[in-house]
Amino acid sequence: MAENREKTRGRPGRKPAENAAASSVQVLDRSLKLLELVAEADGAVLTDLADRSAMAPSTVHRLLTSLAQHGMVAHDDETGAWTIGVKAFEIGTAYLRFRKLGTISRPFLKQLMEASGETANIAIEEDGDVVFISQAESHAPMRAFFRPGRRGPIHASGIGKAILSTWADSQIEALLGERSLQHFTDKTRDTLPVLLTDMAEIRSRGWSIDDEEHTLGMRCVAAPIFDEYGEAIAGISISGPAVRLPDERVAALGPVVRAAAEELTKAMGGRSKRT
Repeated sequence: MAENREKTRGRPGRKPAENAAASSVQVLDRSLKLLELVAEADGAVLTDLADRSAMAPSTVHRLLTSLAQHGMVAHDDETGAWTIGVKAFEIGTAYLRFRKLGTISRPFLKQLMEASGETANIAIEEDGDVVFISQAESHAPMRAFFRPGRRGPIHASGIGKAILSTWADSQIEALLGERSLQHFTDKTRDTLPVLLTDMAEIRSRGWSIDDEEHTLGMRCVAAPIFDEYGEAIAGISISGPAVRLPDERVAALGPVVRAAAEELTKAMGGRSKRT
């Protein structure tokens, strides 16, 4: 009997790691609920948040303190009110900016695709990669395709290099200096000195070229898009088979892509560093 009673104690069948995972999920759920309540109240004291969340005040205080350490909430010592923190504001602003970018960019992508006959793309920089968020696909049988959410190497991407070109060389070195730049083709700029030389050429032109640097047989022309602070937040490009994008056509399309980037920057309420 004693053995049977021992088996029924606790939660049979659940391992310690599973208990820890469940507890972590519960903490996350409660923290997000509190964050939502703080945002809705536009400032609330601890007792109100405890009542509305049905959590103990001590639990609410512990979770709010953790959120505050990450900048997600802030505490006013004079009033005792908890409000949304700077980090939460930054995250919300980023969401609105890129949602806005995806919506506003659609006619620009379509116009660029129709003007060039090639696929037009929008991508952002994230953690040293480029992430494609939207495109207008070419009608040609052989064309480039980048599904939304696809990540690409910043050093071997037209948009990636366009964004990098707006940074100081020291910033590029800080991001890529400790990395091994992956070699994709014989044209990949896979060393920092070669990449920085390319950056100087891109800055002088105002647009970049991916000259079969990621995929043999594919070329890309891109230019950066700027926010209201004059910082590059994204890039717009056209991509297509190298046979349809010889040097003279790339030279003609470069200013077209740059002009589209400048118009999209204005539509986003941004300003170019060049203006």
